[in-house]
Amino acid sequence: MEPPTFSNILPLIFCIFLILLLKKLKTPKTSITILLPPSPWKLPIIGNIHHLLGGHPHRKLRDLSNKYGPLLHLQLGEINQIIITSSELACKVMKTHDINFASRPEFLATKILCYNSSDITFSPYGKYWSQLRKICTVELLSTKRVESFGFIRKEEGDNLVDKIRMVGGSTVNLTEMFLSLTYSTVSRAAFGKECSQQKKFLIAMKEAFKLLSGFSIVDFYPSLGFIGDLMGLRARLERVHEHLDEILEEIFEEHRAKNLRGDGIGEDIVDVLLRLANHGELDVSLTTDNIKAVIFDLFLAGTDTSSDTLDWAMSELIKHPKIMQKVQLEVRNAFKEGENMEKGEVNKLPYLNNVIKETLRLHPVGPLLVPRLCRETIELEGYTIPAGSRIVINAWAIMREPTYWVDSEIFRPERFEEVEFDFKGTKFEYIPFGGGRRVCPGITFAITGIEYWLSQLLFHFDWKLPGGKRPEELDMKEIFGLTVSRKNDLLLLATPHK
Repeated sequence: MEPPTFSNILPLIFCIFLILLLKKLKTPKTSITILLPPSPWKLPIIGNIHHLLGGHPHRKLRDLSNKYGPLLHLQLGEINQIIITSSELACKVMKTHDINFASRPEFLATKILCYNSSDITFSPYGKYWSQLRKICTVELLSTKRVESFGFIRKEEGDNLVDKIRMVGGSTVNLTEMFLSLTYSTVSRAAFGKECSQQKKFLIAMKEAFKLLSGFSIVDFYPSLGFIGDLMGLRARLERVHEHLDEILEEIFEEHRAKNLRGDGIGEDIVDVLLRLANHGELDVSLTTDNIKAVIFDLFLAGTDTSSDTLDWAMSELIKHPKIMQKVQLEVRNAFKEGENMEKGEVNKLPYLNNVIKETLRLHPVGPLLVPRLCRETIELEGYTIPAGSRIVINAWAIMREPTYWVDSEIFRPERFEEVEFDFKGTKFEYIPFGGGRRVCPGITFAITGIEYWLSQLLFHFDWKLPGGKRPEELDMKEIFGLTVSRKNDLLLLATPHK
């Protein structure tokens, strides 16, 4: 979904203008002034909203930061938004002052869809969130648990290879295949094989993703709660939430019945969460709604994100045939040396890992990290950051900053042979998964799958563009939504490797 144009929201802005003008006239003026970070010019009532219209926000914010500096203040309606566009400032937010910026602002969509924002991503900082984080790292997404899903990765990878072989030389729509692959993998990890509602749930999730994508003016005017009703957004969100909730309740009932019968083979993620909730193993009790919120989060963070990364990785490899040949040689030699990938995992493929790192540097699927909330007023670089401000870190801009990266706009996996970076956000020049307390807990789950499936595609097939197109002719246009995806599907020709 593209952000709306000014003409699309003009009538709504006019209504808001009149209402806020009346409120302002009734509010007594104060003489207190604070030194906020630099800001572009503002309009009455809407502030800087007009600066974000009609383009991709991560690019627009990079352009504004180039002009006004890496610490930028935007007035978005009633909201103070602070934009961070340097690794030094990102370090101060996610390390030095991490606890002050560890909470989340409230959004209408996540409040409704995520059971009052009780999921991992959007729940406010505190004891409940800390408990969820512990559950994720120790139980749901630990290295041991991710390894236990190896048979799922392998079966889904084999299915992908078989589908491509069946096409028989025709054009392959990898974008569609990757999306199906990641949805199926997360579904099986979460629900197991016996879920009769799985397909219905995925259809509902896709509708939820649409509502979460793009720009929502509702969240810029939290004091005017009626805007969500006026726009019909609240009603749409509640309809989707009710549908998802009904399906999840049926899924949970199936699991409860299966567990009572004792006929389950292994634990899926729903089983783990029900066990933890029912046996009092937690410091904070989990309700059924809390568990549903966690499941919703797994799909939110684990499907489109991984499929888009696969999409961008294959796109870059097609555009750079020599890099493609080098990584294929590594993968195929690994097979010859006895790495048969029977467990749905790959080992000792450093160049492939560097390809993935470079893909995430140039194409982070979440270019603007999930906003953080400033809990207490703080001074940063001599400027005041008021309590309640929303902090947005432009990871996309930081990972393309020429000061940190030589040939920053060029796809060059070899750069990761020169400098050691991991995915955990410990070096703030490279933060595709964020950093600090709010770093993504699903890194191992995501990278293990992406690495394995890419190795399968590169081992079994040789790839080229259809219609005799040259690599440099591949369209790399993007579209901004819940993630940053290819604007047009990736269509390739696959030739089985002999």
